[in-house]
Amino acid sequence: MPTTKKKKPTSSRNGKSIPRPHSSAVTDKYERAPSRAMLHAVGFSREDFKKPQIGIASTWGMVTPCNMHINDLAVHASKGVNAAGGKAVEFNTITISDGISMGTEGMKYSLVSREVIADSIETVVGCQAYDGLVAIGGCDKNMPGCLIAMARLNRPSVFVYGGTILPGKYQKRDVDIVSVFEAVGQYAGGTIGDKQLADIEACAIPGPGSCGGMYTANTMASAIEALGMSLPNSSAQVAISKEKQIDCEEAGAAVLELLKKNIRPKEIMTKKAFENAITVVMALGGSTNAVLHLLAMAWAMGIKLNLKDFERIQKRVPVLADLKPSGKYVMADLSRIGGVPPMMKELLKAGLLHGDCLTVTGKTLKQNLAKVKPYPKGQDIIASVKKPLKKDGHLVILYGNLAPEGSVAKISGKEGSSFTGTARVYPSEEQALSKILDGTIKAGDVIVIRYEGPKGGPGMREMLAPTSAVMGKGLGDKVALITDGRFSGGTHGFVVGHITPEAQVGGPLAIVKNGDSITIDTEKRKLNLKITKKEMQERLAKWKAPKPSYTKGVLAKYAHTVSSASEGAVTDKYLDLK
Repeated sequence: MPTTKKKKPTSSRNGKSIPRPHSSAVTDKYERAPSRAMLHAVGFSREDFKKPQIGIASTWGMVTPCNMHINDLAVHASKGVNAAGGKAVEFNTITISDGISMGTEGMKYSLVSREVIADSIETVVGCQAYDGLVAIGGCDKNMPGCLIAMARLNRPSVFVYGGTILPGKYQKRDVDIVSVFEAVGQYAGGTIGDKQLADIEACAIPGPGSCGGMYTANTMASAIEALGMSLPNSSAQVAISKEKQIDCEEAGAAVLELLKKNIRPKEIMTKKAFENAITVVMALGGSTNAVLHLLAMAWAMGIKLNLKDFERIQKRVPVLADLKPSGKYVMADLSRIGGVPPMMKELLKAGLLHGDCLTVTGKTLKQNLAKVKPYPKGQDIIASVKKPLKKDGHLVILYGNLAPEGSVAKISGKEGSSFTGTARVYPSEEQALSKILDGTIKAGDVIVIRYEGPKGGPGMREMLAPTSAVMGKGLGDKVALITDGRFSGGTHGFVVGHITPEAQVGGPLAIVKNGDSITIDTEKRKLNLKITKKEMQERLAKWKAPKPSYTKGVLAKYAHTVSSASEGAVTDKYLDLK
């Protein structure tokens, strides 16, 4: 007998059908009565069973100002979904605070949280059979965590950035969390006293929103917008604003349109889209963490992205944004003049972006930017492509005998292009910080912090405390810092991180000794230890791996499964599934 192809269950809205490719398995037919009974209890009506179900992943938590408002935004996203003919279902995942845990053992959980967030969103959406997803993220790891989950699930999805914080005010100048970290160094150096430190601490964080400079949160929000996974201008809105509420409602409606058109992350998160994201990160002077996170997001999507791609794009994309930490403005200032889209339009005109990439609007990037107005005349936050702040990108990939698999330097142009100094070696961030604060570190030193990589930490802590202490001590242009750990987006100065292979697995960083000479050359793209090849081999032959810091729990599991930083520090790369 001839067979007829089964039609996918749909819902109808204004005469137009909306597919229900996943939720129909939960709500349709008589045998699903127990499932429907459970859904009745959480607020579903009989009519709701005919609608596509959209998960609203909220990263709300009162553990950090970055996320304290996100449940309110989730309500607006649900409103948008429901008005467009879907049924929104809100759920939570975790968030942690880098700013609170920075410089402590707790910071080892920070990068781990990216994987927990991705795993938990994938778990809920996969288990509950949601047809689409809106994810709202605030703090640094929320964003790549949400995008990794979206890539794995490959269901119509839109990411919403929770928004930037407004700056605090101290003695008529803008301050933020990095100002507080640097004030610690100033206090240790005797340039400020107890009252000044307490006053800066009290006013630096005035309310909800992610850290205000072009730090990791604002960097990743901008990268995701350039990737095409957020609605236009989602990345440059203030957390507590009408614009951000509207952004959430429009994101909810957009997912229903993506369902109708069967546009999924696979059609959006292409290799060219990732190149667009890297380009925007370079132009904005964004965080080194973008390298790690974009590599991980690409891996989840099955896109072949590597450090060579960052190196290639860095050579041709200029730095345009005068934003903190290397510049003087914050994201709220950029928001007032139009956000990221006008800059993207200029980059597109200059041939630096792929305009044919599809986005969550259902239109291409070029179409989204067609009616975008230029920045107002006289603004000095974003420079023109013809007169950039720096002619090439600030994220420089370095190789050499200390980083045979690569490392990432953040070079704003203010540090110079090379540094040669004497190694001062520390096996942890805490030990290095104490020596910076007590005056042991002097001009001409290269601070080496090792065993802080993904496996060695474990967790690849950010070195904001020591780098801020260096700046606060007035040593920003006099010392360098290198590590197999990573840096906060708030870090500036002559720094190199993500050194691979990391020390814990026998990378060359493990055999550096006090007094060795180290050269960082960003023009030649080299990070070298000045010893002979023979001596390096002899030192490596004598080296023994330290015992793991953790043998049980999430940090132990992470150390056992995590890949190299040069591969995005993902936890599913080496699974033996054959």
